[in-house]
Amino acid sequence: MKKHNFSAGPSILPRTAVENAAQAVLDLNGIGLSVLEISHRTPDFEEVLDEAVALFKELLHIPEGYSVLFLGGGASMQFCMVPFNLLERKAGYIHTGVWAKKAIKEARLFGEVEIVASSEDRNFSYIPKGFEIPADLDYLHITTNNTIFGTEYQTDPDSPVMLVADMSSDILSRPVEVSKYGLIYGGAQKNLGPAGVTFVIVRNDILGRVSRTIPTILDYRSHVEGGSMFNTPPVFPIYVVRETLRWLKSIGGVPAVQRLNEEKATLLYNEIDRNSMFVGTAAREDRSLMNACFVYSDRYKEMDIFEFVNFAKERGMIGVKGHRLVGGFRASIYNAMPKESVQALVECMQEFEKQYAR
Repeated sequence: MKKHNFSAGPSILPRTAVENAAQAVLDLNGIGLSVLEISHRTPDFEEVLDEAVALFKELLHIPEGYSVLFLGGGASMQFCMVPFNLLERKAGYIHTGVWAKKAIKEARLFGEVEIVASSEDRNFSYIPKGFEIPADLDYLHITTNNTIFGTEYQTDPDSPVMLVADMSSDILSRPVEVSKYGLIYGGAQKNLGPAGVTFVIVRNDILGRVSRTIPTILDYRSHVEGGSMFNTPPVFPIYVVRETLRWLKSIGGVPAVQRLNEEKATLLYNEIDRNSMFVGTAAREDRSLMNACFVYSDRYKEMDIFEFVNFAKERGMIGVKGHRLVGGFRASIYNAMPKESVQALVECMQEFEKQYAR
C-alpha cells in the first residue's frame, strides 16, 4: 500500500533527495567513503555546502549583503540567538501561537519585549491585522506559518522597523521579499531536509550593534566569517538540503512550487468546507498552505478522533492526527507532498462521510 506522509515535521522529502542521500550514505560521489564519515574540511563537502548556499540565494533571490548560514541547534536556538545579537533596547513580537510564545520567552531574558499584537483571544485561529508598530523597536519578530494552528502570513508585511521572521515551516513555499527582513531563520525539517540543521539568512550590516558581550559560538558574525564552519556543521543534513534545493530548482523553483501548493491547499480546503463531518479551524483568509487543520463539525463533535485517524491510516494516510492544543486533524502538505496524495486524502474523507454521516 502506498503511504501518504502528512506528518508536521520531520516530514516528507522529495523522493530524489531521499534516494540520492541513501546512495551518499554508502558512497559519496564514488570516493569510496560515506557522506557520514568525510571531514567537513574536504573539497567533497565544501562543494556541497557552497552549492547549497548558492541555490538558496538563487531560489529566494536573496540580495547582496546577506549571508546564508547552516547551523545546529534547531530554530529553538534561534529564539535566543536573535535577541542575543539584535536586542539592545526593546523588541516587538507578534504572538500567533506556541512557537511565537517560546521565542517571546527567550527574548525577555535579554531586554524589554512588547507584544505588539496577538491572536490568543481566539485560540490563535487568525493572523492579527491593523495594529500599529512602534517606531522605537530594535526589530519586530513574526512567525510566518503556524504549524499547530494552521495559520499563515499570505504576504510579507510592511514595517517601519526591521523584520525578523521564523519561517521554519513555509520557507521556499512562496516568493519572499527578503529585503524587507533583517534576519530569517528556521528549522529544515519541513521544506528543506531532515532534522539537525537550521538555516539563517542575515543582513550582514545589522550585526555587531549590541553593547553586550556575546559568546563566540552564539555570535552570528562568527558563522558569517567562518562560512558556517566555525564548528563542525551538520554535514549529512546539509547534503540533503542541497539535494532538496536541486529538486526545487528542477521543477521550476519557488513560483512553480507555490502554484502547486495553492492547488493542493484549494483541493483540501474545498473538501473540508464541503464535507458535512468536518470544519476548518483557521480563519479562511489566513489559512495555511502548509498545514490544514480541521475538526469534526458540531453534529459529530462527540465522535472519537481515532475513528477518522484509524480510518485514514488503514488507507495509507500517515500523520493526520491534530495537535493536542487544537484537537481534531491536521494534514501537512509541504512542498514535497504530491498532489496525488492530497487527492487520496480527499477521497478518504469522502468515503468516511459516506460510511459515518447521519
